[in-house]
Amino acid sequence: MAKLLLNLRMVPEDEADEVRAFLDAAEIPWYETRPSRWGISHGGIWVERNEDITRAKQLMADYQARRREQARAAQAQARLDGTAETFADIVRASPLRVLLTLLAIAFLLGLVVLPVWLLHR
Repeated sequence: MAKLLLNLRMVPEDEADEVRAFLDAAEIPWYETRPSRWGISHGGIWVERNEDITRAKQLMADYQARRREQARAAQAQARLDGTAETFADIVRASPLRVLLTLLAIAFLLGLVVLPVWLLHR
């Protein structure tokens, strides 16, 4: 029976391509389901045989560790170069979105505090 290895929800295409490639390189049979038309399912990469799932999960863990280290190194390099995105960059790019987000946070905090404030009056 097939086992889900990777849910493709919010997975970048390059990452999905690399997963397909390492499964092929390890000669692990797999297939892919595509996202549903109405967005209920996001698709996935499935390992066909139960006896391959342990090895596929180990390969996936190794791949994710490498990818995490690459992302951390790229972020550290961007900080050193001064090209990393900062909060000020986000405010400059979309000030209205930041303002509305801060207002929503303040409103929700107010809703959380309101019962305590009303009980202590």
